[in-house]
Amino acid sequence: MTPPVTPARWDTLRRYTDARIALGRAGHSLPTAAHLAFQLAHAQARDAVHLPFDVRGVSAALQALGLESLSLHSAAIDRAVYLQRPDLGRRLDEPSRQALAQWRAGQSGRFDLAFVIADGLSALAVHQNAVALISATLARLRSDPVQTWSVAPIALVEEGRVAIGDEAGHGLRADAVVVLIGERPGLSSPDSLGIYITWAPGPGLTDASRNCISNVRPAGLSIDAAATRLHRLLAQARLRQLTGVALKDDVDEQPSALAPGQPKGDESDSFLLAPTGPGRPGSQPD
Repeated sequence: MTPPVTPARWDTLRRYTDARIALGRAGHSLPTAAHLAFQLAHAQARDAVHLPFDVRGVSAALQALGLESLSLHSAAIDRAVYLQRPDLGRRLDEPSRQALAQWRAGQSGRFDLAFVIADGLSALAVHQNAVALISATLARLRSDPVQTWSVAPIALVEEGRVAIGDEAGHGLRADAVVVLIGERPGLSSPDSLGIYITWAPGPGLTDASRNCISNVRPAGLSIDAAATRLHRLLAQARLRQLTGVALKDDVDEQPSALAPGQPKGDESDSFLLAPTGPGRPGSQPD
């Protein structure tokens, strides 16, 4: 009797990736389990896009760490407008500009750094990763034996895109701004956080002026690894007074291709590798 599902010959490679590979087949179609898993992943991605930003919850979590925050909003009045008008998500609305101006009136001097947390295309990523990342990064900045950092109140921006950090950072009188934003969800990563670093934020900057660290999530780049990389980039940005295409993270890192918890397995399991043994290519002498 023919089995209901015919497995793919390269099924063993699935341990190395979350991508939809080697799904097998049921007759000429996908197996039911693979089809249902795809539908679930698609629903999770859509939910991540439309999940409201819990500004109060994030603000309370920051307050528990002793961090002040400011609630701001982009010029996109709601999620529908945000998705249809990316330009409006890149600038603050008028009440937010006035709130920043009022805040500045009671301040003197500048800050070395400002953090901006924006929902982007996945508030889920922000809820799960942003506060922990800020905490880990500040711990590294505070223990830096070479540089001391003054940090502005953290801006929480609803319906924000990456470039809104330029206006917010400029309004906060910060020399550098770090934008933490929910990335566009993939079918295996609805919780991915992106980090964008810009030196001398202000109107008119382009993406060439920023550095990016992406895929911050439990199954991707860990919080600790992201905080270490961010600290390193900030230190170099401050030293060289720039970010963007002229600033590179030169540390030679070779991250594992495996997600946490995935087995390495035996390379000999792969049908892509020639079999080894006595007298065969790749075999080792005893």
